[in-house]
Amino acid sequence: MSDFLHANDQSGSYPASWYAHSIPEQPARPALNDVISCDVCVIGAGFTGLSSALHLAQKGYRVIVLDAHRVGFGASGRNGGQVGSGYNQSQQTLEKMLGHDAAHQLWDMTQAAKSLTRDLVARHAPEAGYQSGVAEADFSARDRASSHAKADYLAQNYSYEDIECLNETDFADLIKSPRYAGGIVDWGAGHLHPLRYALGLANAAEAAGARIFENSAAVSVQDGPPNLVRTAQGQLRADYVIHATNGYHSSLNPSQAAKVMPINNFLVATAPLERPQEVLGKPIAVADNRFVLNYYRLSHDNRLIFGGGESYGARFPKDIFAKVRKPLREIFPQLADVPLTHAWGGTLGITTRRLPLFARVGPQQLTASGYSGHGVALAGFAGQVLAETIAGEAERFDLLSQLPTPSFPGGQSLRSPIMTLAMTWFALRDRLGL
Repeated sequence: MSDFLHANDQSGSYPASWYAHSIPEQPARPALNDVISCDVCVIGAGFTGLSSALHLAQKGYRVIVLDAHRVGFGASGRNGGQVGSGYNQSQQTLEKMLGHDAAHQLWDMTQAAKSLTRDLVARHAPEAGYQSGVAEADFSARDRASSHAKADYLAQNYSYEDIECLNETDFADLIKSPRYAGGIVDWGAGHLHPLRYALGLANAAEAAGARIFENSAAVSVQDGPPNLVRTAQGQLRADYVIHATNGYHSSLNPSQAAKVMPINNFLVATAPLERPQEVLGKPIAVADNRFVLNYYRLSHDNRLIFGGGESYGARFPKDIFAKVRKPLREIFPQLADVPLTHAWGGTLGITTRRLPLFARVGPQQLTASGYSGHGVALAGFAGQVLAETIAGEAERFDLLSQLPTPSFPGGQSLRSPIMTLAMTWFALRDRLGL
């Protein structure tokens, strides 16, 4: 199994995140300890897997979901909660890669992804507290001009007019940091409590007829038909298999492992702020434009949830508090001495082009992964797309599968050192302002 799956957490328990501490204790679902059959086996109970299970069960399929730990245990329950627009590439880049028509269809899909997320939250997880507004914060006038040009391009070419462009003064009124030179606010994007969203999806999938087994790591997948999925104590015969493991993939799916690299990201939560308006003028989420970016938002109880820093080996740093406090102090010096109550890490999946991987990885086996920081919206949408593909409607899947996702150079053994060198260089560029 993947080292990332077991290296940093207690087996079968949620990490010590503020998200996990802010919800009622969740009774564990049973482990699979039998031999059973189903139409679709979904490996992974994050946004992709749970959305797949929900949409398939609603179509009448017999669905079983396996997770090595708990529902929402991985990146889906630990991330910054930002429901962003688009992909981790500009529309101009996608136009050059795939052409005008395909780029517009792909943009429409990201709009559908945000709409689906809002709908799923409203129906199944209102306690996730969706709120509108995601800002991109720029460190220089040159960066500000670039982000404003991006907003103009989307308005003129995609009729997307939900982005507000702000100069340095207006941006400082919104985000109380001395570091920024302006930016944009995407009011068509938003943010939410990701673990509550995942739990809501799980409950909805079960209500629709899906079965979820926790503490049931898939240890092998034998190609069918039918496909045979084994766990430590049980096995499944399934007509279809969905690999929804993202950064926690393993030898179950070598073709995905070659193209999706797990990296770790880290977050902290402050104690509740007495004057949150002195940090954020409005309850929006923010991500800056650094390559190794900082991102943050206020929780419902006025904590600042702040993410910063990455690593590429399996193990988290010994002191996550210290690792994240450094960028937190840089962005908000007024919070230099604020108590930090929670610190945690999580593993996400990235691809070489920072575009998601949609692929057929075996006989009647599909995957969607590698969302590269855009997974809150795209993963739930991917689940819907995977479900409709199994149901015989593969048009959207086929287009998404055209996104270029080449293998990482050096294979699995060398990709992490190569990526570490590359990221070190980009981090140096950030510090030098290049």
